[in-house]
Amino acid sequence: IREYAYPGIRAKSSAGRHPAMLIEMTIKGLMVDPITNMPIVILRDEDGQRVLPIWVGVFEANAIALQIENIETPRPMTHDLLRNVIADLKADVDRITLCDLKENTFYALIHLSLGGEAVAIDARPSDAIALALRVRAPIFVEETVIDGAKELDFSPGKADSEQLAKWLEDLAPEEFGKYKM
Repeated sequence: IREYAYPGIRAKSSAGRHPAMLIEMTIKGLMVDPITNMPIVILRDEDGQRVLPIWVGVFEANAIALQIENIETPRPMTHDLLRNVIADLKADVDRITLCDLKENTFYALIHLSLGGEAVAIDARPSDAIALALRVRAPIFVEETVIDGAKELDFSPGKADSEQLAKWLEDLAPEEFGKYKM
């Protein structure tokens, strides 16, 4: 687990790497990949210069969509439970960070303040994003993750991969529609 300086946009790595630049991003939309029919969370930086698509499962997309739409469920969902446990432990979610990309898999950390101590917890990006929405915590992505994602082969066929990359590049802001279940 890496420890990150808080607040700030430079991260320190205990693995001996150079400090990583963190880019704050927000969710610009949930959509369905037209090739795989899998949900995609679209993250975008403040200037709109960087876009990061993250493919997630249907249930995770549903948890994110419910929070985006401010829909309350009759009983707490898993991410609501996690938010409640963190609050009951008198901890705060400072931020989440998408911190790594290995073998086409994104990795995230949930950064907590607990009793004056900084704690980083490994998480799936979809779970970290769903929690961040619930506690209104900022979402950061390491610049190296954004750069690495540009080189990913997201789908089985090269033609499909090129088609999807072109589709993502050409997306207009008004096309970031609501995710429909």
